[in-house]
Amino acid sequence: MVDVIMVGTVALDTVRTPFGLAEETLGGSAVYASVAASLFASVGLVGVVGKDFPQKHVDFLRAKGVDMAGLETLDGETFRWKGYYEYDMNQAHTQDTQLNVLSRFDPVLPPEYRDCKYVFLANTDPEIQMRVYEQINKPKLVMMDTMNFWIESKKEALSRMIEKVDVMLTNDAEARQFFDTPSLVKAGKAFLEMGPKAVIIKKGEHGALMFTEDQCFSAPAYPLEKLTDPTGAGDSFAGGFIGWLARTDDISPRNMRKAVIFGSTIASYNAEAFSLDKLKTISRDDVFNRYMRFQDIASF
Repeated sequence: MVDVIMVGTVALDTVRTPFGLAEETLGGSAVYASVAASLFASVGLVGVVGKDFPQKHVDFLRAKGVDMAGLETLDGETFRWKGYYEYDMNQAHTQDTQLNVLSRFDPVLPPEYRDCKYVFLANTDPEIQMRVYEQINKPKLVMMDTMNFWIESKKEALSRMIEKVDVMLTNDAEARQFFDTPSLVKAGKAFLEMGPKAVIIKKGEHGALMFTEDQCFSAPAYPLEKLTDPTGAGDSFAGGFIGWLARTDDISPRNMRKAVIFGSTIASYNAEAFSLDKLKTISRDDVFNRYMRFQDIASF
């Protein structure tokens, strides 16, 4: 049985930044999260692709130790996203989104995934997230992510999903949007009142905030000299976070703080190259070495 399952999108991305262009590259929330988590734990991916999805990408994921029993292939084309970044790398500008087979995705978990203790419901339709949640038997920790589109179009369904999970993951703009407040502290506390035991608000190059019942943890971002493409950084963060929790099987607030730093560490590597080009090459030793440098940066 795998240690953690990732449910989300598998995509072919076309991304332009001030530092170049990458066309039809491997992407998607479930993919970034799975590759990041695979540095710490055994991972099962749940998603959907079309008949046009390149076999080389499946081979790569398997080579990283990702179990692909939950990947469904449907007639049609794979989900595609096209966008660009300017020098403000915190803001992605979407040019085109083609849902394709994702619009028909109705995930059914393989039997061997249903007893998994750690689950990440990556950014997707909250109704799909709920259908997956209802197939899981007594998980130890369920984490979810979302985006502004679902806040605008399916806030009621999203609220019902937030009430079920243990960890809520969002970014600063989405947190402010959900509660119509400029204060991230107020938004974090309001999310906690909905049910989660922990809430993590990502702030891009400015780090992350984690709120638990009686604590607020502020983590810096790793200072990068080379920032090429932040696509997938949030999902890489999530994968590193839950991967560390699954590896240690410890969901205490103290270990969650460590998990935030491990997630930020892997996300920083991800942003150094297009697509998963950097995550393809790093090792667990690389992650631990940068984690130690993170400690030096934040120590006072």
